[in-house]
Amino acid sequence: MSDTGSILKIDNLNVHYGDFQALYDVSMEIKKGRVTSIIGSNGSGKTTLLNTVMGINKPTSGSITLNDKDISGMRTSKIVADGVTMSPEGSSIFEDMTIKENLLMGAYLPHARKRKTELVEKAFSLFPDLREKSGQLASLLSGGQRQMLSIAKAIVTDPQVIICDEISLGLAPVIIKDIYKKIKEINAAGMTVLLVEQEVKRSLKHSDYSYIMVKGRVVMEGVSGELPEEEVSSAYFGINKYA
Repeated sequence: MSDTGSILKIDNLNVHYGDFQALYDVSMEIKKGRVTSIIGSNGSGKTTLLNTVMGINKPTSGSITLNDKDISGMRTSKIVADGVTMSPEGSSIFEDMTIKENLLMGAYLPHARKRKTELVEKAFSLFPDLREKSGQLASLLSGGQRQMLSIAKAIVTDPQVIICDEISLGLAPVIIKDIYKKIKEINAAGMTVLLVEQEVKRSLKHSDYSYIMVKGRVVMEGVSGELPEEEVSSAYFGINKYA
């Protein structure tokens, strides 16, 4: 874990869908080199927040900065080019292409294209199962292998920050364990990781710092290993104060 300062900063972010307010003054600081988790149930605002970070939603007010550069409301393609990428819930792959073709497509940015051979090799080193099936169509992969390919595709964009959104959803426990082991390896190699999960215990275990969201607000934050799991669970379910 590194304490070299924030790489991605969210300040007093408010987001509306018409008259409905989805986020209320959300502030977060993603430290460089850390694994940071955002924990929340369905409807907590996690997806809205991610979509706003990635430029899909436009903030009503507040700001998002990457290395002190304001990226609020920028086009998604520009945000990815600046170094933020996401492995979304349910994976994101080209089913009619082979695994290797998927990875080569992922290395489309100019700075990544120059290093595409190196970056594809890096992805295969992390996920040897994908190397063994590199010539196979992605449509033939299992659920776990699809998720691995989605993460690998994110890696070959050569990002500064990789956002992993609900990467364990619908997967068997043994597959989840393997994927989280890979996330740890990715982080150990120097990449900043933002995990977005519903499962409290797993999120706290695999991150350095955590934010808990309820109904569009950050209601708790702290060093993951120091947050009491019972209090996090109470906040997660919106008990008492947050109901």
